[in-house]
Amino acid sequence: MTTDATCTFQLTGWDETTYRDIGQGAKLTHAKVTQTYAGKIEGSGCTDYLLSYTVQGTASFVGLEQITGRVEGRQGSFVIQHSGAFTEGGATSRWEVVAGSGTGELSQLTGSGRYQASHGQPAEVVFDCHFGSEPSSKDRLAGTPGH
Repeated sequence: MTTDATCTFQLTGWDETTYRDIGQGAKLTHAKVTQTYAGKIEGSGCTDYLLSYTVQGTASFVGLEQITGRVEGRQGSFVIQHSGAFTEGGATSRWEVVAGSGTGELSQLTGSGRYQASHGQPAEVVFDCHFGSEPSSKDRLAGTPGH
């Protein structure tokens, strides 16, 4: 079953360093970012972004984020792979769950998502996800002796 796990996130930390100055304001950077999630995803995320800034001040980025918490009440963690851009208006990103990255009740999680964020404001996340073919608690009990 596919689930629409919409939520919001708020940045809680941003530590960015330049690792290559290209000139005239263009540069390559690495950012370590933390955020919290509320809604159908509840928890926290830790992201490593690689950013390429242009001379106009916009940037393209890729990143990996581990989200730890609950999705639709299921506990665990998973990793998403971001691809997006920063403009004067904020940031947009599309992302996919990294196959096999889930733990706990999210071990078979798959899906994709997107967000559009304005500077300093909580961002709305749209996340279409699937929990895999995990057996229901009723099915697990049926395989237990005495049930």
